[in-house]
Amino acid sequence: MAVPRTTTTVLVAAAVIASLAPSLLPRSSLTQAIVTGVAASLGLALSAILFRVTNRVSTPSIHPRTRLIALAGGTVAILAAAMLDARWQNSLRAAMASEPTSPMHWVEVLYGSISICAILVVIGVGIVRGARRLGRTNTAVLLIVSVLSGYFLALPATWSSFATQSASAGASMDTSLSLPQSSGRSGSRDSLIDWNSLGREGRKFVTGGDDGSAVRTYVALDADPVLLTRARIAVDELQRSGGFAKSHVVVAVPTGSGWVDANAVTGIEDRFDGDVATVALQYSYQPSWVTFLFAKSEATEAARAVLDAVRTRIAELPAAARPDLYVYGQSLGSIGGSAAVAEDRAAICGTLWAGPPAGEVETGAAVVLANSSDPVVRWSTELLTSPPNLDGVRVDAPMPQWIPVISYLQTTVDMVSALDAPAGHGHRYGQDQGTLLPNC
Repeated sequence: MAVPRTTTTVLVAAAVIASLAPSLLPRSSLTQAIVTGVAASLGLALSAILFRVTNRVSTPSIHPRTRLIALAGGTVAILAAAMLDARWQNSLRAAMASEPTSPMHWVEVLYGSISICAILVVIGVGIVRGARRLGRTNTAVLLIVSVLSGYFLALPATWSSFATQSASAGASMDTSLSLPQSSGRSGSRDSLIDWNSLGREGRKFVTGGDDGSAVRTYVALDADPVLLTRARIAVDELQRSGGFAKSHVVVAVPTGSGWVDANAVTGIEDRFDGDVATVALQYSYQPSWVTFLFAKSEATEAARAVLDAVRTRIAELPAAARPDLYVYGQSLGSIGGSAAVAEDRAAICGTLWAGPPAGEVETGAAVVLANSSDPVVRWSTELLTSPPNLDGVRVDAPMPQWIPVISYLQTTVDMVSALDAPAGHGHRYGQDQGTLLPNC
């Protein structure tokens, strides 16, 4: 049996061990298999590159015994890392009241990672052989043409299709939801806002909760293409529904898709015993990560528009009749809300930001909810070279030790499943988003 080169064994073992480093959230067998399989294939690729480079300088000598020792040591190290990861995964699951991993979980990880690594190696070898047959010049030309075609043709077409699908999904009807009976809800028979214009997230927002005395106002993108007009519609709807007659008004800044966490709104209504109006203004149909990357300013502009409109209308009321004004935002909503508040804090009673993205939110005097297992509050390029700033986070699960580069990569993987955790863990937050709003 051929024994791998010592360098190959060391690099692959190191890559696999890195893939098994502690995560923030429980991993499914499929996710771990993909991470480990990709890591192992990268280790093999790096080994092949180093071999070709060193082979040009000198012919490396072969030491069978050294190779066997390296293989044995690498195997033991990987098994030890797997056992430690199993303990870590179960500790996370215990903290989040989930079932522990089964032996079959690790069997799936083993065979899945081997399969994924094998597939990637075959693809890589095919690409290298194809490039050799084409020659350097033809390969370079093909690469340049592919990149330019992707940038100028495929990427715009994909983005257009994605935007269209997002808008279609945002406007889709959930037949299980019916017209609100309370006149204090947008979309009701007395509302200035048509039920059909609320979109998917708006209809969820106005039909949620059990407190019929609380006011819920939602203005979707379909209400009007002009942002300031939508903000004016929101204020008029608040006026119609009696929102300004409540003792408290909360401006809830949605996430990228227009979603407002039902747990937060329920908590807000419990916090103020129903004597509250919550208003939200949609600014995008795209998922939060897309809006964060390509249109982050839309969240700030929308938050500023609705906050200014609400604040202006409150200022027109007699001093004794003015409700307390609060601002709430989760994730991308916390970026938009905090930026708008930072520009002008006038007449704002209190603010609360849940799951604020790392380094993107000016917290000031706000109440901040950040789970220690939430990858969103940790993830930034600074995580490559320095530990995350965890001041103020609440420890909801075991926290992994920071490791340069590896922690960044592991946190990036955790971002994919950040919303799969139960409330109070990961990027999920509970009713305390509302109940912890501060006093004036």
